[in-house]
Amino acid sequence: MLKRFLFLNCAIFAAILASNAQSGDEHFHKDLHEIADAERRNHTNLINFRSSPFTDNYDLKYHRLEWTIDPAVLYISGAVTSYFEAKTVGFQEVNFDLVKELTVSEVLHQGQPLSFIHHDDDRLQIFLPVALSAGQLDSVTVIYAGAPPQTGFGSFNKATHAGTPILWTLSEPYGARDWWPCKQDLTDKIDSIDVLVRTPEAYRVASNGLLMSETPVGTDKIYHWKHRYPIPTYLIAIAVTNYAVYSDYVPVPNGNPIEVLNYVYPEFLTNAQSQTTATVQVMQLYNELFGLYPFANEKYGHAQFGWGGGMEHQTMSFMGGFSFSLQAHELAHQWFGDKVTCGSWEDIWLNEGFATYLTGLTYENGLGTQNWYNWLQSTFTQITNAPDGSVWVNDTSSVNRIFSSRLTYSKGAMLLHMLRWKLGDEDFFQGVRDYLNHPDQAYEYALTQDLKGHLEAQSGQDLTEFLDDWFYGQGHPSYQIQWGQGSGGTLQVTIGQTTSHPSVDFYEMPVPIRFFGQNGDTTLVFDHVASGQQFSVALPFEVETAVFDPELWILSNNNTVTEVVVSTEEADLLRQSLRIFPNPVQEDLNISFDWNRLPDAVVLYDAQGKRIQTVSPQNNPVSIGMKDQPAGLYVVEIRVGGVVIREKVVKG
Repeated sequence: MLKRFLFLNCAIFAAILASNAQSGDEHFHKDLHEIADAERRNHTNLINFRSSPFTDNYDLKYHRLEWTIDPAVLYISGAVTSYFEAKTVGFQEVNFDLVKELTVSEVLHQGQPLSFIHHDDDRLQIFLPVALSAGQLDSVTVIYAGAPPQTGFGSFNKATHAGTPILWTLSEPYGARDWWPCKQDLTDKIDSIDVLVRTPEAYRVASNGLLMSETPVGTDKIYHWKHRYPIPTYLIAIAVTNYAVYSDYVPVPNGNPIEVLNYVYPEFLTNAQSQTTATVQVMQLYNELFGLYPFANEKYGHAQFGWGGGMEHQTMSFMGGFSFSLQAHELAHQWFGDKVTCGSWEDIWLNEGFATYLTGLTYENGLGTQNWYNWLQSTFTQITNAPDGSVWVNDTSSVNRIFSSRLTYSKGAMLLHMLRWKLGDEDFFQGVRDYLNHPDQAYEYALTQDLKGHLEAQSGQDLTEFLDDWFYGQGHPSYQIQWGQGSGGTLQVTIGQTTSHPSVDFYEMPVPIRFFGQNGDTTLVFDHVASGQQFSVALPFEVETAVFDPELWILSNNNTVTEVVVSTEEADLLRQSLRIFPNPVQEDLNISFDWNRLPDAVVLYDAQGKRIQTVSPQNNPVSIGMKDQPAGLYVVEIRVGGVVIREKVVKG
C-alpha cells in the first residue's frame, strides 16, 4: 500500500464546469465521469511509478529554474540549479528524474563541470567531486534542452487561441520530469523557488509566487517569479502567451488585501472581468471558515490555458474557463491539496473530497447560483446509485478508481458533511483548522489518520467506528422509521436500518426526524445504536406527519417513514390502577399498581428519547432514583406483557 506519496487530480474536477457555469447536476456528474475516464487512459502507463529510490537520500531546499521558451515552438532550453541537503553519510552522487528525450549538455558544481550519466530509465546520475556528510548543503546546475514528450494531460503543451500561440505545463501527477530535472516524489516539498523565463516580448509568463521583474533583453523579455513557500514538484508551472492582465482584491479585516492576479486571453478579457469577482467572495468565505489564504504574503491568481478544465498550481490556478464552481473548487485546493497535501493515493479524498465540499459550502452560504439543498440531494443520488464503494482507495493501481467522481469526490465530500453533523459545527470547523495549522501538516503531507486525530482531540469523540463504516466500509444505509402517538402526547418511534453492502452491518449515527402538527413542529435527534431501537418522547402537540433527515445530513436512500396506530384500550384499563408519584418529583419516583403481575420492565427516558434507566421490578411499588437527574420533562414507560404504558413526569 502506498503510504507516503500524493498524486492529486484537481484537473479531473476542473473540466466539470469550465464550459458552462449554469450546467445542471446531471451534466455535472456526466462530465466528471468522462474526465475520470480520460485520466485513466492518460495515466495507465505511469501508475506503477511511485518514486525513484535513487532520490530518497537527500532533501531539496531550493530550485532556481531558468528557461527560454517560445510558445510557438514545442521546445525548452535552460538551466536548473538545485540546492539539496544530504541525508546520509558519504553522499557522493545526486540523482534527478528527467526523461531521455531531453539532452543534458553540462552539469556544473561551483562553476566546474561534473561527470554525469543520463540513464535509459529517465534517471540523471551526477557524480559530486567530494562526498558530503549528513546534513551538509550543496548545489548543482543542470543545463539541458529538447522537445518534451507528450504524456499524461500534456505535461508540456502547445496550442493556439484566436490564432496566437500558447504554451503551458501541467505536471500532475508525474509530468515534471518530462520538462525539467527534478525529484519526482511527493514526500519532500521544495522550500522555495525562483522561476526566470525568457520569451519573445509579445508574450507574458505566468507562474508561482510574486512577479519580481520584467526585464527587456533585445527582442525578448525575462520574467522573474519568486515563491517562498514549500511546494511539491508537480505544482510548479508556467504558461506563456499574449496575456491581458488585471487584478481583483480580497479585503482582509485588519490586514492587507490579497491580490487575485488574472492572466487571461485578450479576446476573453471582458467576460473574465465579469466572472472572476466571484473568487473575491469565495476567498472571503474560506478565510473565515478555514483561516487566512495560505499564501497571503504573495498572491492568488488565474492563468487561462488551453486544457478543458483547471489545475490548482500553487498561488496561480490554470483555468480553462471561469465558471463559479470551477473557481470555488480550485481555490479550495490552495488550503486542501497545496498547503496540506494528501500523502497517499489511498487518502486522495483529503484533497478532492474537501475541495468538493468547500464548493458546496459556497452554496450553503448564498454564493453562486446553485441551491444548497438541491446540491446535497443530487450528490446523494449520484453516490447511492450504486450499492458499493468506499472513500478509501483500496486499489491504488487503478487510476479510474483513484479519481472516481462518485467515491473520491462526492462520497468524500459527504463523509465530511456527516462528520460535521456528528461533531457539530464548532468542533468540526475548529478541528479542520487545527489540521491545517499543525506543524506536522501545515505546508506538508497528511493522511486520514492525521485529520482523525485533530477532530477527536477537538470534540472528545472517538471516530474509529465512524471511519471504519464511512471511510473504509462500502455502501450506505437505508432507514425504516415507524412512529405513533399515544395518550398524553407521548410519541413512540422505532428506527430500523438496512445496509447496501455487507462490509458494514450497521451505521451508528445521530438520526434527525422532524415532526409536524397544527400546533407546532420540532426536529428530534435520536442516538441510533441498533436497528429496531425504540424511543419514547413526550411532545406538547399532536403529530400529523414526520420527515426523516429533513436537512440531508446522512448519506442514505430508499428510506421509509410510516405512521402506526398506538393501541390504548388495554393500556387505559391498566392505567386506572396505576399511580406514579410524586409528580413533580425531587428524589425518588414511585410507581405502584394494583395488578396480579409485576411489570416486565420500567424504563425512564429523557425528553429527547434517550434511555436513562431500566428497572426490572421485584416489588410493588417500583422506585426510580431521580435525585441526580437535571430538571425537565421525562417519560416513564411501563411494559406489561404486550402492553406499553407511557406517562410524562416532571423533575423539579
